[in-house]
Amino acid sequence: MPRRYVEEILRARVYDVAIESPLEPAQRLSERLNNRVMLKREDAQQVFSFKLRGAYNKIFGLDDEAKKRGVVAASAGNHAQGVALAGRNLGVSTTIVMPTTTPGIKVDTVRRLGGKAILFGDSYDEANEHALQLAEERGLSFIHPFDDPKVIAGQGTIGMEILRQHADPIEAVFVPVGGGGLIAGISAYIKHVRPDIRIIGVEPEDAPTLHDALAAGRRVRLKQVGLFADGVAVRQIGKETFAVAKECVDEVVLVNTDQICAAIKDIYDDTRSVAEPAGALAVAGIKRYLADHPMSDKTLIAILSGANINFDRLRHVAERAEVGEQREALLAVQIPEKPGSFLRFCKLLGRRSITEFNYRYADEQNAQVFCGVELRGGAEERQTLIEHLRGKGYEVVDMTDNETAKLHIRYMVGGHAPNAHNERLYRFMFPERPGALQDFLSGFGRGWNISLFHYRNHGSAYGRVLVGIQLVREQRREFESFMKEQGYAYTEETDNPACRLFAAGG
Repeated sequence: MPRRYVEEILRARVYDVAIESPLEPAQRLSERLNNRVMLKREDAQQVFSFKLRGAYNKIFGLDDEAKKRGVVAASAGNHAQGVALAGRNLGVSTTIVMPTTTPGIKVDTVRRLGGKAILFGDSYDEANEHALQLAEERGLSFIHPFDDPKVIAGQGTIGMEILRQHADPIEAVFVPVGGGGLIAGISAYIKHVRPDIRIIGVEPEDAPTLHDALAAGRRVRLKQVGLFADGVAVRQIGKETFAVAKECVDEVVLVNTDQICAAIKDIYDDTRSVAEPAGALAVAGIKRYLADHPMSDKTLIAILSGANINFDRLRHVAERAEVGEQREALLAVQIPEKPGSFLRFCKLLGRRSITEFNYRYADEQNAQVFCGVELRGGAEERQTLIEHLRGKGYEVVDMTDNETAKLHIRYMVGGHAPNAHNERLYRFMFPERPGALQDFLSGFGRGWNISLFHYRNHGSAYGRVLVGIQLVREQRREFESFMKEQGYAYTEETDNPACRLFAAGG
């Protein structure tokens, strides 16, 4: 199979719209990691991602009759822009079906590139079904975002460029994985020409599409995927891409949100460009891989796959980057409610800076504070600090890896609600579309009372919600059934220590 793809890649038509993207050293990161880290700058393409390669190669290869009828695709971002650009350059009509939750800037970009944007459904799956329906009804050619040989070959030209640009030894190439088109194309070419080079996929921990498929030996469909790295939020690896990956991919590394944010900062420090979360996956993967497989003086290449990030998401990235780099600890600490307590606590921290301090008076005995503390020695220093504080008589709960604490509690510390009896707390993602809140609240005619509601949008199709509902035991099952009917993937957080310490009802 790799040999067939090598021939397809060598014939791929991409350079009418794509550039041979630079392969640049990440100097600061290389020094920190004691290895040569190089970035394949696909963010330098005119649509700021690699997706135009595969889209153009696929549309260029259509016969004249298909080109006259036009093409259709489903996408909420980079693939949409690639298809629209390819259609404009080739004189082919393009229709892009995008979820109604797609940020306006992406819809406007598709239209600016000459594509017809149709908003349909709340999710990619719904948009995709509608695109397939349009393809059948109107005789349009459907341009798949990843599971198509021509698309895979177009993306594979990146692998060809890497080997041409760096003839010296390469230890590994790290590739972000969503549906698998990028890693299939790159791995097929590199493994045929330089089989000694390791191909390592990188996925978010909450979207392990290829990781789980390789472990199972077959494609699996994830029940849900995280949306922070929305460019790789795919529930199932492609059929064709998985066939290639089984043969050509050596390993898959999983990274969390904080590690992705830290990688975005690393890329910015070296390039002064801002990668999107999916675009920074490969850099996060290198750091995670080296933590598990120490080495030095090796050449490691990361595919910087895209930079289509909404400006308002940068706040969230900045908040999480220091935790991802293990330069900040988030702690819940009980201190005495009396004058001088805060000063004494600060003195115990030594030369460390307090990055955050949230407190509200609750009773006359003790106060629960949520604080951020600067670290210089990573996880080991964090543990040493916690043990030091406990040794001085403080009750400490480590919140550094507590997702609810980082998404919600740190912004809403305000004390308990003793009269909120029978309160249960749930965390879920809320669709960013008109009427979503009204639809959610319409179900509350059943007698449920909202006792807490905290919502944060991160510049994506979904916001994050923490909600408190007063429910007696027999109502819990009814409420959770309602959540499932509405399509919300939820997590109950009633017993989360962050919630019990700072937000619990009576």
